[in-house]
Amino acid sequence: MTKKYRWAVVGLGNIAHSFVNDFNQPDGELYAVCSRSQTKADQFAAEHQIPKAYGQLDDLLADPAVDIVYVATPHNYHLATILPALKAGKHVLSEKAITMSSTELNQAKAVAAENGVVLAEAMTLYHMPLYQRLHEITKERQLGKLKMVQASFGSFKEPDPTNRFFNPNLAGGALLDIGVYALAFVQEFLTAKPFITGTTMHRFSSGVDEAETITLRNANDELATVALTFRAKMPKQGIVAYENGYFTVNSYPRADSATFTDSQGKTETIHAGDTANAMNYEIADMQRMVAGTLPNTGLEKTTTVMDVMSAARDQWDYRYPFE
Repeated sequence: MTKKYRWAVVGLGNIAHSFVNDFNQPDGELYAVCSRSQTKADQFAAEHQIPKAYGQLDDLLADPAVDIVYVATPHNYHLATILPALKAGKHVLSEKAITMSSTELNQAKAVAAENGVVLAEAMTLYHMPLYQRLHEITKERQLGKLKMVQASFGSFKEPDPTNRFFNPNLAGGALLDIGVYALAFVQEFLTAKPFITGTTMHRFSSGVDEAETITLRNANDELATVALTFRAKMPKQGIVAYENGYFTVNSYPRADSATFTDSQGKTETIHAGDTANAMNYEIADMQRMVAGTLPNTGLEKTTTVMDVMSAARDQWDYRYPFE
């Protein structure tokens, strides 16, 4: 008989509503929710017909029925949920950015290993079927060596210093919020770990990063560029260029299609998966990782991205007030 995994959701904002609305797993069950407000937890549980509602994290983690904790709090609060959950023997799927820095991530990874539980980041890109198909095409068509990856992401945010996007006390800024997606796209295709060759950042009046560029290289002489901004709309577009053709992926965080252009300029549309099912792909993969039927390769990817983001912040000499 297949085990049915019981999930608990911690942090009940917009992304949590999306998660539970999209949740559709025959081997999974939405079992509990947790908020610092018992009233909010009760209301959320009632709205989504979830059996248990907790107003204290410790009470949730003491519940032996909980198998997997989904962390949906703002990312500067992630570690404060991740570490206790791992120590309680719960598997953890955390929203991105999974932690604030490589130091925090290494701490979380060590605790996960000590307790024999799975730690993963809820990066839908890692689980979308399109990317597996693109890797297959790269091999099938002998596209040659990877030469360049480009990723842009621009989102216009109203310039309000109290908004979490610009609030330094809530770890605001473009890098941790949208840069994590662009860097995840880049490292999905690079064949060796990248290092920064150049980066520049512009600060918002509140002190957080509102825009930046990062250039990368690795030991295989593959190059990458990332361009991010919170103050202008820009396409979420990724380009992966090989010697004999390139892929263009629009809306790459949850993409289900890409355009392939060969060396002669002929184009072809590639389809795989369904954008509407993005969260279910990552939920299903998390359950497979917990079951031991799927390796947790995403954590290595997450580590690479976090290392680049931490290195960029070091070069900018950029710290949050609470660090």
